[in-house]
Amino acid sequence: MKTKTILFDLDGTLIDSTEAILESFGVAFETFGTSVPEDESIKKLIGHPLDLMFTMLGVDVSQADAYVGVYKEHYRLISRQKTTLLPLAYEAITYASQIATLGIVTTKTARYSQDLLEHMGVMHHFKVLIGRENVTHPKPHPEPIQKALAALGSDPSRTWMVGDTPMDILCAKEAGVQSVGVLCGYASRYDLRTHTDCIVRDALDAVKLIAQVS
Repeated sequence: MKTKTILFDLDGTLIDSTEAILESFGVAFETFGTSVPEDESIKKLIGHPLDLMFTMLGVDVSQADAYVGVYKEHYRLISRQKTTLLPLAYEAITYASQIATLGIVTTKTARYSQDLLEHMGVMHHFKVLIGRENVTHPKPHPEPIQKALAALGSDPSRTWMVGDTPMDILCAKEAGVQSVGVLCGYASRYDLRTHTDCIVRDALDAVKLIAQVS
């Protein structure tokens, strides 16, 4: 019987959808006749909810939902073609499935996330997927992890969150679960080090680390 639970973030942890994200942001800004931000400005915010990303990039709060709508429509069309599993992510998922019950906790839309993971042939490894529309308060609030724990009936003391941003780490802390930061995504070691000393190269290294815990 598997007594451990591993929850994974998606973007920057298991998948690389940078091209699709940047292109969809560009389409949204162009649709409303506003200047498209620099790629690096957008990439620094990946992991935040879309509406917050747009407002942080200068969009008025009253218009954020309209921008999100355009973004999502374009993203839906291109996401499969412009998203890949990160190197060693497949190995991480298959190994993790042997030692733990798995879930996804992401600020992406759950429907699109499930579609992507099914397209990549790995969705069957995950017992729960908590996306933006499944919660009132996204990461770093603990609600997404709390919902995953409730759905799985998991013991928080035997649960790990694997993610690439401080939001993943803070969400884990607030939910009372352990965390591992990975460097294959959008945050630097310095950014992660502010919140945790448990930092590894990628998701596979994270799973190997968790496997060693009795």
